[in-house]
Amino acid sequence: RSVWNTTNLINHNININESLVAELLDNGNFVLRYSNSKSFFLWESFDYPTDTLLPGMKLGWDCNKKLNKNLTSWKSLKDPSSGSYVFAIETWKVSHGLVLNEGQLQYRTDSTYSSFMNITETEEEVSHSLKNNTTNVSSISLLQMSYSGLLRLMELVGEEMNVLLHFPNDLCDFYNVCGDNSYCNFNNKDSNCACLEGFQLGHDQYVSSLTKTKKRCVKKSYSSCHKKEFKKMKNMKLPDTQYTTVETKVGFEECQKRCVMRCNCTAFANMDIGTGGL
Repeated sequence: RSVWNTTNLINHNININESLVAELLDNGNFVLRYSNSKSFFLWESFDYPTDTLLPGMKLGWDCNKKLNKNLTSWKSLKDPSSGSYVFAIETWKVSHGLVLNEGQLQYRTDSTYSSFMNITETEEEVSHSLKNNTTNVSSISLLQMSYSGLLRLMELVGEEMNVLLHFPNDLCDFYNVCGDNSYCNFNNKDSNCACLEGFQLGHDQYVSSLTKTKKRCVKKSYSSCHKKEFKKMKNMKLPDTQYTTVETKVGFEECQKRCVMRCNCTAFANMDIGTGGL
């Protein structure tokens, strides 16, 4: 694989007669550079993460380098070869972190995840990186995709490693565990799944084969297109934004008004969860 080309050298005014230097930086980034260049790297290990995200690293899409950076789990506790779990950044209208097992979506990140990650969405990159939330200069935050399928936020203090957060945390963290028009509540003793208000259990739907079915939530009645009543739902994950309309410059009331006027709009949400959104 080519780690450099003459175009890069010309653009960065590098003398091709300079000697190559391999250097391990203080942040853990192993780089290949020319001896007269401290800032331009011909190659760097941070562009090719394994199972752990370090401070200063980025996950996601780098359009300039044409790289998609993911975390890949180890095969087992003692086998560092690539395992079946991958933590990837999707590039829908509002980016999320996704954990996949052998290519199948297992779960999405939630608002807790965004509290310790910097999320950048520009034309050049869609990236997630660790925030510096600690005041302890001797501690280091790490995000790891474990071989068992857990995405873990850890803090290394000296030689002690502490797990601060992990996903999934409960049954409701798994992707689409209850199906369409329903929600998951792990505090419900009878069942984790319940239909949204205005829906009820109806016809069976196929889950994975002709022999496995489960009840699905269907609408009780159909009202007029522009006569809608909305029920406030708290502590809900944002829906997938692949097939939704995202408006970043309108307020809550305007968003509701636009939803009322569109027959195919059945719900809306405030995407700014960090400031108390729904």
